[in-house]
Amino acid sequence: MRKASALTMTVDGRQYHLHCKKGDVAPYVLIPGDPERPLKIAESWDSYKEVAFHREYRTVTGKIGGVPISSTSSGIGAPALSVAVDELLRIGAQTFIRVGTCGSLQKEMHLGDLVISTGAVRLEGASKDFVIPEYPAVANYEVVMALIEAAEKLKVKYHVGITASIDTFYCGQGRPAFAGYLPSHKAKIFEDMQKAGVLNFEMEAACLFTMANIFGVRAGAICVVIADRVRDKFRISPAFEKKAGKVASEAVRILAGWDKEKKRKRKKWLYPGIL
Repeated sequence: MRKASALTMTVDGRQYHLHCKKGDVAPYVLIPGDPERPLKIAESWDSYKEVAFHREYRTVTGKIGGVPISSTSSGIGAPALSVAVDELLRIGAQTFIRVGTCGSLQKEMHLGDLVISTGAVRLEGASKDFVIPEYPAVANYEVVMALIEAAEKLKVKYHVGITASIDTFYCGQGRPAFAGYLPSHKAKIFEDMQKAGVLNFEMEAACLFTMANIFGVRAGAICVVIADRVRDKFRISPAFEKKAGKVASEAVRILAGWDKEKKRKRKKWLYPGIL
């Protein structure tokens, strides 16, 4: 049997794609897609600095309320995210929160609303390189609760439920691709997911949740609605992106407090009585 090759790294120990090394990132990492967003997210922190920017992966590290925090962009889609998460795990990341944009599927949802994912339908392909399709993509309950508490504290409108993660922006979400191409097996994906109670379409959460559970770390996701698929409305707004980033950042501050309390009481799992 051919021996698997070792991970290629630069001479100073930096990860091949991220160009980051141990000590560059905090245990808590926010994962937006767009490489411009880590800087936008970090504007709400107490302090930050850019650590690295290579390919689609930009990393900034700083503090919020005295808590070390990082943000690394993942690029578009689950394959690119899987690379970022794998390398972040190798240099000490332990909690991940995807911060993204999405399309809403339910009529009670509107542009600018936030979606906190409890789990994701694995319609993307990258997670299948890690485990069989039947393995569930589930968010960590502590991260979900921290995101809900943060959204309540910041008084923003949010929804909680199941997300569907797909690989392609057009056909995968039931939109015609170039020249109107839409295969029959995707023509009803919007209606099927809507009837199943799925809240939103996005492209990375399922892979993130799958990897996090396999490798024993925590992950969650919060996305802002920029495409109202029910009413066929679309709007990109810097304010939308900042809102999701602020909630995710506040969730990190909350999680750090809970983690400190768990450590003080020598408990592995968070439960209401601890708080």
